[in-house]
Amino acid sequence: MRTIHSSLAIEGNSLTLGEVTAVIEGKVVAGKQTEIKEVKNAYEAYDKIMTLDPYDVKDFLKAHKLMTEGLVDEAGKFRSGDVGVFDGDVAVHIGARPQFVSDLIKDLFDWAKDSGLHPVLKSAILHYEIETIHPFADGNGRMGRLWQTLLLAKWNAIFAWIPMESVMNQNRPEYYDALYYGQHSGDSSRFIEFTLLALLEVLQKTNTDLLTAEQDNAQVTDQVDRAEKIIEFCVQPKSREEIQSFVGIAHREHFRAKILKPLLDSGKLKMTIPDKPNSRNQKYVKA
Repeated sequence: MRTIHSSLAIEGNSLTLGEVTAVIEGKVVAGKQTEIKEVKNAYEAYDKIMTLDPYDVKDFLKAHKLMTEGLVDEAGKFRSGDVGVFDGDVAVHIGARPQFVSDLIKDLFDWAKDSGLHPVLKSAILHYEIETIHPFADGNGRMGRLWQTLLLAKWNAIFAWIPMESVMNQNRPEYYDALYYGQHSGDSSRFIEFTLLALLEVLQKTNTDLLTAEQDNAQVTDQVDRAEKIIEFCVQPKSREEIQSFVGIAHREHFRAKILKPLLDSGKLKMTIPDKPNSRNQKYVKA
């Protein structure tokens, strides 16, 4: 969801992450129909990502058709005319002439297939060159990001589930600056460095999220184990002091609020004198 939302947001789609999620879940969303269609199309493309070959031109065109069907006239086809990226009236990038596009993409994919470069570097170069050639009338940015994700996912399947595009969206000005710098200077190193830093950032965040989840799961497991031990300890009635000493918790109020009360509320323990909860003779027994 975050991948699709971010990749489309980079291109100006105004739907929020929640709205993108709702569209994919089949819910009615108040928004521009073209933006809703972009979401549905992008979902179709990313959903089939692991069935595509990153070095197959036919799969490249197939993915573009999925991504742009119903949005552009030449969906699934290389453009037939010239195209450029403009900032107002100023052209910031002009794509390759249309008669050269097919051969340029084929040469790029052949190079990528045979290259001994590390897949992470290769994916960044592939992304950059797709943006530079600009092979389609529309959807070039989406296809460049999709194809980088595809090549990475074929190398390591975890990249099919890591939203690298979200980092690019959060750093959108730097993303475009690095791309246009390379296209004007003929030096793609800044774009490659930006892409690698984006990958590093999202991997670090993913690792932190996984560690947090593991810690949370471990904490829940410890709490469940401790509760079960207390219940078995209280087969015979035990005082609050006895139970507290058994689990090794010094703070009385913490023990009452976080351990004893939840066990009583859940019905796993019961009081021996329920009508006098604060009695000095109060004990607790397995229910």
